[in-house]
Amino acid sequence: MSQTKILAFAGSARRDSYNKKLVAIAAKGAEEAGAEVTLVDLADFPMPIYDGDLEESQGIPENAQVLKELFLAHQGLLIACPEYNSSITPLLKNTIDWVSRPAPGEGPLAAYQGKVCSIMSASPGGLGGLRGLVSVRMILGNIGVVVLPKQMAISQANNAFADDGSLKDAKQQETVLSLGKTLSEFLNKMR
Repeated sequence: MSQTKILAFAGSARRDSYNKKLVAIAAKGAEEAGAEVTLVDLADFPMPIYDGDLEESQGIPENAQVLKELFLAHQGLLIACPEYNSSITPLLKNTIDWVSRPAPGEGPLAAYQGKVCSIMSASPGGLGGLRGLVSVRMILGNIGVVVLPKQMAISQANNAFADDGSLKDAKQQETVLSLGKTLSEFLNKMR
């Protein structure tokens, strides 16, 4: 039986993003549970804002096609979701939208159907990005992704990480590692 494959990323392009650090911890938990994890940085896949007229005249951008192939090749998703003004980031929403576009002869939402996901967030604010997770959970659920119930929101993220990228709070570190581990175990049970 082939190894479970999980695609991991943060909805932030910022170089020192708290959410990039957070998803790397969850990815480590998934790897420790036996999954093959592909950790990508959305900053490496610049795309225009989704526009149906642009898609019609120029097709799906190359970076969106590359990302979609990555989604199709993985059974699970680990997504760290920054919160901008109490909601999902434009980068994450744009990524979801472009990856959703069907190729000729392909069914709707092919890159999302049957996927299982764990979500998390980190924010300098007091709620840790929790309000944005509500939006992400709703969007993903509506496009066919099973979002596992356990999630984590790290508040005061500007003080939460050690120099090595781990969380200073051992309980929080263990919880985020368990998000990756639980996703890996869930996917293995589904196979």
